[in-house]
Amino acid sequence: MEKIVEQGLLYDFYGELLTEHQRRIYEDMVLNDLSPSEIAKEQGISRQSVHDLKKRCDKILEEYETKLQLVAKFMKIREMIRELDDLADTCAKTRDMALIDQIRKLSGEITATL
Repeated sequence: MEKIVEQGLLYDFYGELLTEHQRRIYEDMVLNDLSPSEIAKEQGISRQSVHDLKKRCDKILEEYETKLQLVAKFMKIREMIRELDDLADTCAKTRDMALIDQIRKLSGEITATL
């Protein structure tokens, strides 16, 4: 997964667990694409502090994912749903009972994942 997409997903799932200050800096750097210099000037802190805080936030978010695996489960479910959609499209055209069984199996896997 591309690093910026991964950072965005981790932030979407776990960002609320960061402090308000951490969220503000992280959002400015990752989501708003501001430079450390711009953020430092705006926040009245050093550029190095911005860089260190961003790295610390990355580590915190990755640790949450290691423990909770919410992003991994989300990605797995999203892929299974895509597969279900493809099978349903094919099933609608062919009326193939084997495909209906596959759809039921995937549906069960999704339910078990949740």
